[in-house]
Amino acid sequence: MCYYNGQKVTRAEYIRLKALEKAVANYDFLHRDLQVGFDYGFNAVLKRHPDKEDFDIVQMEWGFIPPYLKTREDVTKMRYGYKDASGQFRPPITTLNAVSEEMLNNGKLYRDAALHRRCLVLSTGFYEWRHVHRLNKKTGQPLKTADKYPYYITVKDREYFFMAGIWQPWTDKATGEHVESFAIVTTAANPLMEQIHNTKKRMPAILDEDLAWEWLFGELSEERIKQIGMHQFPASQMQAYTIAKDFREALDPTMEFNYEELSNLEY
Repeated sequence: MCYYNGQKVTRAEYIRLKALEKAVANYDFLHRDLQVGFDYGFNAVLKRHPDKEDFDIVQMEWGFIPPYLKTREDVTKMRYGYKDASGQFRPPITTLNAVSEEMLNNGKLYRDAALHRRCLVLSTGFYEWRHVHRLNKKTGQPLKTADKYPYYITVKDREYFFMAGIWQPWTDKATGEHVESFAIVTTAANPLMEQIHNTKKRMPAILDEDLAWEWLFGELSEERIKQIGMHQFPASQMQAYTIAKDFREALDPTMEFNYEELSNLEY
């Protein structure tokens, strides 16, 4: 899955990305090395203009808000869980990611958005954990509890890249608050990401420029939407390294940190 992302773009690169100097007025939301999905904050998203091949870089709330939720209180309950009238705890539902293989199935929460509201999520690198089970010194068998090692993953020779996303408008029926929310589309892990995200073996659907354009502007069949959503970006074009376990509190969360006990990735 993808729950942590970075969105830090240089001013010059941002101008080239948008190709409009006037967009620099909104540059202040593109300066964060780390976006934590479970904060449900705003992230930079490329959103298509209706009926034309142009886009804006806008801020959307990470965490797809289902249209059937009526108020912010309902959204909070969904995201963090709550106790019902009988006192039973209802666990949270996470909508940060949309599974590409399932999102178009009939009755799925993401189906309408995948058909009609596709977007691109800007990334300069994302974060994932590798689980390693140490061996019990007495039995030689793997321990049940794994040690977790965080990695920072980027695309080689690219200051930024695009992840496939889908978005949803939502209005609070009580207050009138209106936001646009999104989910990152995920696909099966490539050989590199299989070793890092070695529990669920998933990764964001990273798109090259041609696929990004098609995802954002193409009049796509359901089959083609699924094909692009399931796209596995080549492992040979990606790079990854370990970072400190407390990276979320670090001034530079992307700083490399080596673990002597950890075996190297094979790629």
